[in-house]
Amino acid sequence: MAAGPGRRELLRASAALTAGAALVVGGAGAAAAAPYGPELPEIPGMLGDRRANEVWYLLDQATLYHPSQEFTDAYYALVSLYGGGWDNTLLNTWRKMVTTDGYRRDFTDFVTPARGPLEVMSRIQLAVFDAVYRPGDPRLVRAFAQFGQGVLYDPRTQALHIMTGKPPGGYPVWHVVMRAMMFLGIDSRRWEHFAPLNAFACAVQLTAEPDLEHVNEPLPARTVRRLAAHWLPRDVTRLDRDFQSFPYPQQP
Repeated sequence: MAAGPGRRELLRASAALTAGAALVVGGAGAAAAAPYGPELPEIPGMLGDRRANEVWYLLDQATLYHPSQEFTDAYYALVSLYGGGWDNTLLNTWRKMVTTDGYRRDFTDFVTPARGPLEVMSRIQLAVFDAVYRPGDPRLVRAFAQFGQGVLYDPRTQALHIMTGKPPGGYPVWHVVMRAMMFLGIDSRRWEHFAPLNAFACAVQLTAEPDLEHVNEPLPARTVRRLAAHWLPRDVTRLDRDFQSFPYPQQP
């Protein structure tokens, strides 16, 4: 099997994550009251939320260390369509189209050839998240907050789970691929629910400015709550505007 693409490329370019941010912001009581997911054994040396570490670890396995042939083929199908920097091609094309009257139509036309590989990536990565969290699980807020702060250390990989780059360019690409999924009808509702969490994680990381190689001190809880209150209620149309700024998204 051909070597898989880099983990950070896949996280920023194709992660089809589930979140249900609207449920997190309001009416999450039912989800919070009923724990979901397997009991996870303690791992000596692990830092940060155990379940959050698990979901990012499993995503590593599914997209980098042990990707299926189907997933690898989907990734290189995107390379064939848009070139080796296909994620940046999508982002730059989106930036040109997002402010135009024909945005939805034109961007949909642009990504329609990628429907097949995006469907594969969505299905595989959603399965990872569904193995650890229920759709709309409020605990995903913690998972993304800790991801952005650089406090998730996993001894199984001897590294942090964090978005690389200063500023972390994966988040706007994530948003654009998510919008492509929505316009193509690929798990559209789940992508729509995920969009505010992506922006929230980006805002957390821009605020924390974490060291990308070493475990970081967490942000004050009040700061994380303020960022959550600002970003989680936003809809995708508003987030389209937010991700046009640099650094992205604009901070409250």
